[in-house]
Formats: sequence, structure tokens, C-alpha cells
Amino acid sequence: MTEIKMKRLLNINIDIALLILRVGIGIMFILHGYPKMMGGMEKWIGLGSYGMGSVGIDFFPAFWGFMAAFSEFFGGLMILFGIYIRYFSILLFITMLVAINTHLTGGDGIMGASHAIESAIVFLCLFFSGAGNYSVHINWNK
Repeated sequence: MTEIKMKRLLNINIDIALLILRVGIGIMFILHGYPKMMGGMEKWIGLGSYGMGSVGIDFFPAFWGFMAAFSEFFGGLMILFGIYIRYFSILLFITMLVAINTHLTGGDGIMGASHAIESAIVFLCLFFSGAGNYSVHINWNK
């Protein structure tokens, strides 16, 4: 097999791997964020107080809770389709950093924080890799 054919085959495999990763993590975060989005103000205040309180930020808990719900639900949706993946990956990465801190300072230990740690690693990788070729491409310059 020639070197050019091998590179083309490897690139296709990487794009398929990114598609599988995006679909899987996207669906899971849509499902994870939906109850938070639909929970309304009461849920957002609880999320914001619990999460941001762990890093010493006690003002505007409803805003921070809404941002966590927004990043998980809409971030999952956008990652699923590969739209603005770098923006939403970094938003979800930051959300996961707060979740990691919340679990570790709340006494949950590494096992309690493991989901957030694993997700943070995935979002950081998606930030650097991008969506791959199998994604929805939006050209706003038309």
C-alpha cells in the first residue's frame, strides 16, 4: 500500500472515530443537561450555589446554574452535530473543572469526581482536534 493511500485511510479512520466520540458524548450530555435546563430557576439556583460555592463564588447562583445547564444541554447538542465544537468544548471543559472541584472538595474523592475528570479530558481533546470531516459545516460568509 502506498504512503498516500495509507495516510488517506488513517485520516478516514480518525474522522470516523471523532464522529463516534461526538455522537456518544453529545447524546450523553444532552440527556445529562436536559433535566437541568427544564428544572427552571429553582434548579439553577441549587446548581449554582452548589457548584460555584465550591470555588468561593456565591453571587448570582441562578446565572451560574443556568450556564452549567446550558453548557451541558446545548453543548451536547452542538458537539453531536460538530457545530462550533471548539467553543462548546472549552465551555464544557470549564464546567467539568468546576464539577471536579465540587466533587473533590465535597468529600466524594476521586471516584466521585471520575466522570467529570474523564469528560474534561474528552472535551479538551475535542477542543484540540476539532469536529473532523463528518460534521455539520456552517458557512456564515455566503
